[in-house]
Amino acid sequence: MDERPVLTVFRSRLRDDNGDEYEATETRMEELARAMPGFVDFKTFTADDSERVSIIVFDSMEHEAAWRHHPDHKDAQRQGRERFYSAYDIAVCEVLRRSRFP
Repeated sequence: MDERPVLTVFRSRLRDDNGDEYEATETRMEELARAMPGFVDFKTFTADDSERVSIIVFDSMEHEAAWRHHPDHKDAQRQGRERFYSAYDIAVCEVLRRSRFP
C-alpha cells in the first residue's frame, strides 16, 4: 500500500512580545524540518487579521511523527506554549485526493 502525504496545518496567533526570539526559533525549526527524512514542503502565510498559517508536508505519517517528536521540535513546542503563542490550532491530515493543474 502506498503511503499518503501528510499535511500539518498549523494556525497560530503570536503574542506581542518575544518577536526576535520567535523569529530565530521559527527559522531554526524550518531548517530542521527541511532536513528531516520524508520532508516535502513548508510554507507560512499571514492573514490580514494577523493569524499565521503554516502548512508542513511529509511523505508519510511515520516521517511526520518523527518530525513531531524530534527533541529540538518538542522544545520549540514547549517554548511556543510558554512564550510565543496566544493561541494555536494544529490539524494533521492524510491527503485523500489531489488534483493539479497543469
